[in-house]
Amino acid sequence: MVSATLLRTRPSTISTARRRVSTRWRAVAANQMFLAPIAVVFVVMFIVPLAKTVQYSFTDFTGYSLDMHFVGFDNYVRILTDASMLAGLLFTLAYTVGTTVVITALAIPLAVILNRKFFGRNFVRSLFFFPAIPSIAILGLVWRYILLPLGTGVLNTVLHALFSIGPFPWLSDGTLAQVSVIAVGVWSATGWHAILYLAYLQSIPSDYYEAATIDGASRRQQFFHITLPLLTPAIVVSQFLLMTGGLKVYDLPFTLTGGGPGFATYTLTQSIIVGGIAQGRYGQASALAVLFTLAVGLLVFGQLALSRRLERRIS
Repeated sequence: MVSATLLRTRPSTISTARRRVSTRWRAVAANQMFLAPIAVVFVVMFIVPLAKTVQYSFTDFTGYSLDMHFVGFDNYVRILTDASMLAGLLFTLAYTVGTTVVITALAIPLAVILNRKFFGRNFVRSLFFFPAIPSIAILGLVWRYILLPLGTGVLNTVLHALFSIGPFPWLSDGTLAQVSVIAVGVWSATGWHAILYLAYLQSIPSDYYEAATIDGASRRQQFFHITLPLLTPAIVVSQFLLMTGGLKVYDLPFTLTGGGPGFATYTLTQSIIVGGIAQGRYGQASALAVLFTLAVGLLVFGQLALSRRLERRIS
């Protein structure tokens, strides 16, 4: 009697399991179909150009003729011994580190202030966010007029009228030009990243601060023991954007200083575009692009690993 019941129920159980497996595979196939266009775009827009770039980096390709010859690592050796390339590398790293550190140090306290209730809060938030709206190239042209090193420059005129000092060679001195480019980069991005931190601040439950206030914690203690640890995900996102944006910066230094004076504000992307492609040295530009991609990849992966370790330690 029992065996007959098992014989009747076993086929139905097997068919049900088969239907579940079939449904699951159809769902997986449907998901893969949705991902297929993204994969095609990724291959066409990233993998294929990257492979061609690696190929061109070992040749003397000029961009004007398909007649190219294998030159081995000559392009890489030429890059590592070129003074302009090394100057571009140093300033790119200085710009990336400088803007990342300063913007993070300014944006977090600014977000805390903007998160408080005061009259005209929305207007002040939009005011700080405004520098991120115009093109950075346009901002570079505007600040080039403001920082004009002559006595007729806007900043020099104001300093002379108020303090009777100047004029200062803001864009004609190497060190001052580098500081000026970094300062303009900080000015243009601090408000945007403050709004990013503000969005995360508004997701922190107010119960934490109420409990800390009852326990007698000061605002400084609340900031370092509640706000800052809970802002770790926002810090990771912000620094990732700042580092990748800083490493590929081109338009701001190019419109503000043109890469000068000399090679003081020369960047890697400017080296690729101006020193390589514009002069028909596609092989050398491709070699620099390959090295640049590897450096960015290593830096980003290192930053992500460090951020995950920090998140685990805080949590």
